[in-house]
Amino acid sequence: MPARELVVLGTSSAVPTRTRNHSGHLLRWDGAGLLVDPGEGTQRQMLLAGVSASDVDVVALTHEHGDHVLGLPGVLQRRAMDGLTTPVPLVFPAAAAPLVGHLLGAAAHAGSLALPCPVEGDGPVRGPDGDPLVVGGAVLHAVALDHRVPACAYRLVEPDGRRMLRERLTARGVRGPDVGVLQREGRLRTAYGVVALEEVSEHRPGQVVAVVEDTRWCEGALRAAGGADLLVCEATFADAEEELAGPYGHLTARQAGRIARESGARRLVLTHFSSRYPDVSPLLAQAREEHDDVVAAVDLERVAVPSRR
Repeated sequence: MPARELVVLGTSSAVPTRTRNHSGHLLRWDGAGLLVDPGEGTQRQMLLAGVSASDVDVVALTHEHGDHVLGLPGVLQRRAMDGLTTPVPLVFPAAAAPLVGHLLGAAAHAGSLALPCPVEGDGPVRGPDGDPLVVGGAVLHAVALDHRVPACAYRLVEPDGRRMLRERLTARGVRGPDVGVLQREGRLRTAYGVVALEEVSEHRPGQVVAVVEDTRWCEGALRAAGGADLLVCEATFADAEEELAGPYGHLTARQAGRIARESGARRLVLTHFSSRYPDVSPLLAQAREEHDDVVAAVDLERVAVPSRR
């Protein structure tokens, strides 16, 4: 199966550092790519991370602040320079439409290589054709957050399926192409009688990845993170600066850990660190006091989506 992983393109907040670029995260999911928040310099970060413009199938903007969107024209123009002519769906909060229009007019070809998909409120994102937007077989959802401007989180939700049980298939004489027929049709006539799909398989819950960027503590963040196998969450501040988090519309690393714990998320990836922290290990330690499985994202590294339980 193709990789399900997060490619970290940028982990800084408003001000980049020598080692951390502006925000940028590419989720690789079964051969498709969801690029969330291409901040300034994302095109170069993609090059360094071994990601090509053709790896991006959908772009999603969490909100309109520059550190999350200023790399968009460059990424789209790079697609044109690479000879790609298929426009990609561009998802963003509806209130950010004026800025998105400016971004799409900022570089040659950028506007013709994006299909705007504005979202309002919670629910499945609708693609250009009006149907739910699918990335690698999983449906993209938006959840409203509480920031200084309209913002949303994104959830990539894989539908539940069935896990085929080899021993039961063998016992019922189902093998080879017949397995596919049974999966498609739900029933199969064999020398042993009629076999129902439920008899030789078990329920397989779909996986979920959530990206919660700029927000203060809110119910939307908890809903977005709910049950996620991989939660990418902003952790702008440490405990010592907690009084800044709410007014600036951000989270502390400890709050990110609490969101992961209270929402039942499995693996937490911290990102969006303030430039005041050249060393983010204290933030990682604070989040780990709230949740067991925590990773501090590092530019250009990759984080695997945990395998199914």
